[in-house]
Amino acid sequence: MPETTLIIGAGQAGSHAALAMRDAGYSGTITLIGDESELPYERPPLSKHMLTAADEPQVPHFHAAARYDERGIALLRGTKAIAIDPAGRTVSLNNGEVLPYTNLLLTTGGRARRLSVPGSEHVLYLRTLEDARRLRSKFRPGARIVCIGAGVIGLEIASSAVARGCIVTVIEPGPQAMGRSLAPEIASWLAARHRENGVTLRFGIGVSEVTAEAVLCTDGAWVEADAVIAGIGMERNTELAEASGLEVEGGIVVDEFGRTSAPGIYAAGDVAAFWMPRLGRRILLETWRHAQDHGAAIGRVIAGQVTPYDETPWFWTDQHGVNLQMAGTVEGVASTVIRGAVGVTPFSAWHLNAAGQLIGVVGIDAPRDVRAGQTLLRTRRPVDPALLADTSVSAQLLSRAGS
Repeated sequence: MPETTLIIGAGQAGSHAALAMRDAGYSGTITLIGDESELPYERPPLSKHMLTAADEPQVPHFHAAARYDERGIALLRGTKAIAIDPAGRTVSLNNGEVLPYTNLLLTTGGRARRLSVPGSEHVLYLRTLEDARRLRSKFRPGARIVCIGAGVIGLEIASSAVARGCIVTVIEPGPQAMGRSLAPEIASWLAARHRENGVTLRFGIGVSEVTAEAVLCTDGAWVEADAVIAGIGMERNTELAEASGLEVEGGIVVDEFGRTSAPGIYAAGDVAAFWMPRLGRRILLETWRHAQDHGAAIGRVIAGQVTPYDETPWFWTDQHGVNLQMAGTVEGVASTVIRGAVGVTPFSAWHLNAAGQLIGVVGIDAPRDVRAGQTLLRTRRPVDPALLADTSVSAQLLSRAGS
């Protein structure tokens, strides 16, 4: 009998996994199961163009329905998987069907983390197309918008709201913008950029209560609001895996080949806690690029191309007309080298560990620097800080740097 692969989750990871399987020569049946009625679509535009365009733009689908048909990928839309039987290798759906599988790939992603304070029923979130449409209806000139959280999503929403003529306040309990991703000097520049564009930033402040018309901060101040949006991270959709007895530690535990603790079951994308050989540890990522690359990589593994996933973490964000890209990490930074001048685009920041190895690079309108940094991150060679700082040295030559 031909192999049967079920993919639960029709987002970035699941859709790219299905197509990568076919590209790798997989001849078995592939069924992609998604709980949204839309064709699989890109999520990055939801916090950008989907909010800023004067007229609602077309949904950014990965592919037309015919593309899935041509590749022999069955797409079950508006369908939810409710149970997995690892012993019997079946998946039960909410429509009563029970589907058998040879291989099962879980790309269930995550959902927006909910704010838990009195009045939280008034808070909006951004994770789906319907969420974006709801926010669009709130973004009108003069509308008072409060964003809770100064991570990527919160700040992108703030930038988009300002572009639509809104009056925006961002409330963040931490000390800086994008605290998990940026070194203090870059975070300070980004905060200044938001303030220059009219955003009010309140760091070191939490939220005590939300009403239909305002937000009560932990310092006792009330901030009037026509809409309150929380961008405070995501919660991984691990419930199905946990109920099936799979190992879960923050995410579904997988090795460098996407294999879970159960034979024939794999996981990829945001929901996976995956082993990264380069770092020698398991990590969690929730970026567009990772979801796409990890999904495709594990799809190829299922198709027989068994290669470990060991990609360099990378993400991008557009805020107030500038593009910020980050590759690597800020964990374990011993020193930071600035290439160019902070605030004068393009510029970049290069993070080194105690051994002088590059562990992270941030570029502001500097994609070539980030690409060079990605090469150095892969080689793990020590780098001369003076060379990094020398703007007369091209990005191409930087990519060959190291001692």
